[in-house]
Amino acid sequence: MKWLAVGVALLAGPACAQDVAQAPGGILRWLDKVSGETADIELSRGQSAVSGRLTIQLDDCRYPVDDPASDAFAHLTITDSSTAGSVFAGWMVASSPALSALDHPRYDVWVLR
Repeated sequence: MKWLAVGVALLAGPACAQDVAQAPGGILRWLDKVSGETADIELSRGQSAVSGRLTIQLDDCRYPVDDPASDAFAHLTITDSSTAGSVFAGWMVASSPALSALDHPRYDVWVLR
């Protein structure tokens, strides 16, 4: 019975998948939690920007073909000049910013579209 449930779940997954298209770029919002400063950052795929101590690179950006304004998601690589390595590397979803969030004591970054 357990294997039947697993099989049904695996078969139902592709049926729920949305068709997506790659966007040429995306818009992110950056927040400095200490000063309260915010900025909207518009990046093309592969482009990076420096905000505060963070370097934010937009690796990829996608959106649902059926409703482009509904739910963009972007793959970001974020580094902090005061630490070695990246502080975030992964997908962020515009409609659910807490699902995969940057965990940084001073800065916050999320996808707008």
